[in-house]
Amino acid sequence: MTYVADLLARCVPGLDAPLRARLEPYLGPRSVERGTIIVREGAETDDMYFVTGGEARVTRGDLELMRVGEGDHFGELALLAARPRSASVIAITDVSLLCLEARRYRDLVREEPDLAVALVHELVGGISDRLSEMTERVGVLVRERSLPRRTSIEVRTDGIERRVALGTPVLEILPKHADDGQVVAALIDHKPASLATLLSADATVAPLTTSHWEGERIRRASVGLVLLEAARTACPRAVLRLGPSQGATQLVELTEACEPDVGAMAAKLEAAMRELVAKDVPITNEWWTVEEASSYFAEVGASDIVALLETWRDAMVPVAICGETRVLALGPLLPRAAMIGFFQLIADRGRLVVVHGEHHEDRVRQLRPAADAMQTEHAVWLRKLGIANAGTLARACVRGDITQVLRVSEGFQEKRISRIADEIAGRNGRVKVISVAGPSSSGKTTFIQRLSVQLQVLGIHPIGLSLDDYYVDREKTPLAPDGTYDYEAFEALDASMLQDELTSLLRGEAVKVARFDFKSGKSLPGGGRELRLRSEDVLLVEGIHGLNPRLLGDRLDHDEIFRVFVCPLTTLSLDSLTRMAASDLRLIRRIVRDRHGRATTASDTIARWPSVRSGERKHIFPFFDQADAVFDSALIYEPSVLKVYAERYLLEVPQQHPSFQTAWRLLSLLSRFVAIQPDEIPRASILREFIGGSGFES
Repeated sequence: MTYVADLLARCVPGLDAPLRARLEPYLGPRSVERGTIIVREGAETDDMYFVTGGEARVTRGDLELMRVGEGDHFGELALLAARPRSASVIAITDVSLLCLEARRYRDLVREEPDLAVALVHELVGGISDRLSEMTERVGVLVRERSLPRRTSIEVRTDGIERRVALGTPVLEILPKHADDGQVVAALIDHKPASLATLLSADATVAPLTTSHWEGERIRRASVGLVLLEAARTACPRAVLRLGPSQGATQLVELTEACEPDVGAMAAKLEAAMRELVAKDVPITNEWWTVEEASSYFAEVGASDIVALLETWRDAMVPVAICGETRVLALGPLLPRAAMIGFFQLIADRGRLVVVHGEHHEDRVRQLRPAADAMQTEHAVWLRKLGIANAGTLARACVRGDITQVLRVSEGFQEKRISRIADEIAGRNGRVKVISVAGPSSSGKTTFIQRLSVQLQVLGIHPIGLSLDDYYVDREKTPLAPDGTYDYEAFEALDASMLQDELTSLLRGEAVKVARFDFKSGKSLPGGGRELRLRSEDVLLVEGIHGLNPRLLGDRLDHDEIFRVFVCPLTTLSLDSLTRMAASDLRLIRRIVRDRHGRATTASDTIARWPSVRSGERKHIFPFFDQADAVFDSALIYEPSVLKVYAERYLLEVPQQHPSFQTAWRLLSLLSRFVAIQPDEIPRASILREFIGGSGFES
């Protein structure tokens, strides 16, 4: 028996020796080197192969299905059914093959019909054996849980129960639009899930749309993933990640560009994104083991994900896939690129910016150099500490290096506060009013206390004045669209009374300032403290409208007012797609503070958050460019401290409560941080304003 005949006896044992001898002339020898892709998934080729030496692996996507070696064969489905390749076969070593080309198979059918029939029976039998083996392996995996004992399930949508087939995609149950927005995800038993989710049990299913802030977040993340895939294809040399969001815009952080002109790069990337949308490229999810994910992301250079996986507590890692781009799937995404809706990619002062809203001009103007400069400075010293993302922060926590990170973070903020005090003093006594504003939970109270200390070191004596004491009588307060009092409207303040008192104070007169009685809802002119400004005194005014030029009118010259914007700006990314949003950080701060110190539940805090954010967008952010100084109140380590408190408070949110979907997402986000106990947090830290124990508390 020849060597080839011996191999054929192993590959097609159902053929007798005479039939194998008649088959040999139709086979041609091939040799391939290690690493060669012998067949590629999706290709239209239709030859089949018998392996005569070496080893190759069979893969579908990134999943290795099996290995083939001497005596095995592959490619029979493409040969017999003329179907595209369902998997790739890649040589692990140098591989020798016998190839049955499609044209030679057609010759075989014509010239040796009895041999062709016998060969088909043998090949189909081999396919059947492999399917049985695969089924048994799957059975081993699922044997520990009950297999479905029915083929249909009960689903409740909009209060109506219906029976659907087991494995029905959520996409087939929900409408495309609801509540004046596009449906982007499902709430399955109140938990956010992808529209591609297959239903496997009785459930309540509701739509999540872009009219809800959680739905819009999902749409924007999907736009970001499509951008990353567009960059891979159109600008392969570029290294980018999604940066912080600012209103209707999101910055794109460029480590390495592919075009010297950012405008040209924006145009190229947007064109590639629109091509992906036109092709309706799927966005899919896969579950990988931690070992598989670590190996893959290390191979592609995603060191941020590798670091994060070092402290990953789950057995499996969710991976989102668009084209050949893979990132962590830290929440639902749209199932297809064509669903991402409106977007633009523009250049703004040398930076890439994704625009999500059609009326974006005001948002783009908010991207101011003062904030940019501070974030850049922040990033520089973070790199020196080795903290570039959430994964490296977790690594520092585990290694015991976090104490130094904590000290430097606090020192950085103290240095910045000292610089702001120096800027004020640098105006040679011209500053009469320091006005501080910032969104909810930005740390304004502690910032003002610490700034006051630094000013006193320089011989400047600050006198605090709160805008809360200048509310008009409650019945004069303007109404919001829902009929409730709009305390955040500028017209809710008696600005003229504030300006009159300020004029008198600047003339050196003693003034009994106003006070507002919150219990009765009455304004009490002259009901507060008596003040008189000395030469070394400045008024330190705090309130939501502190940046609004209308607040003080024309009572002072420009250089007599120093305005400060306070807000957390710098947050850590988890990978190239996902980062902790500054608004999420502020919400977690507020949840902890209100539950910890004011007995307000996380459910209520989350429920009020949209109206809080709406007020900020109307009354604070439009005046961002009026600030003389910007203070980034974020502490890079604080998610790890807030986690100690926030996890419990978020778990208290009932599953049926409308706030549950946000609570669920925040819990998932915080689970990626390693907890830091608050014992070492300085009493003067801004973080103490939210967790308690501040040295400034009376």
